[in-house]
Amino acid sequence: MSGSALNQMELDGVMASTQKRDGKATSICQALGTGGVLAISCFISYTLITHILTRAYFVSRGDDLLGGMWAVVATVFVYRQSYQQSVRAALSRMAATSLSFVLCLVYLLIFPFSPWGMTALIGIGVITLTLLGRFEDIITAGITTAVVMVVAGISPQHAWIQPILRLVDTIVGVGVGIAAAWISLSIGSRSNPQLNGA
Repeated sequence: MSGSALNQMELDGVMASTQKRDGKATSICQALGTGGVLAISCFISYTLITHILTRAYFVSRGDDLLGGMWAVVATVFVYRQSYQQSVRAALSRMAATSLSFVLCLVYLLIFPFSPWGMTALIGIGVITLTLLGRFEDIITAGITTAVVMVVAGISPQHAWIQPILRLVDTIVGVGVGIAAAWISLSIGSRSNPQLNGA
């Protein structure tokens, strides 16, 4: 085999450098695009919560930063390989967060933070989601409850506001993640007509 043929094969290998995932090939350009869109989306979520929405409500700098982080987590959670997967992830995230919101808000309106209270709420959440057949939401609800309750313990004054703030953060993050998935799919389908949203 000649050197030029070998160089051409190497070049073809680099140009077609792909990784198989779920039976589909992902090009370097697609990977860069996905990473870029997610990074920009996370920045938007963080900025919306920490610079724009907090001007509407007086919250501490710690709550501000936590809110930004929580919005970014929600964005990452829902941004998937297709729009349909992102919508399913968004619905799951909102179901888990809503349950956690209700449990924590009711508890914090009556009682102060305690480790026993936090663990009881996590247990109630698991029981509720298990009975509803929503096993995939158990982890997210448990994490959300733990974060809300511990932050309420750190800031015991007006602790009841924590579930409300985390719900707002989640809504913003989920909305940005869904929008990013839709934009990414739109761009991807224009550049690759064979790409579908499944």
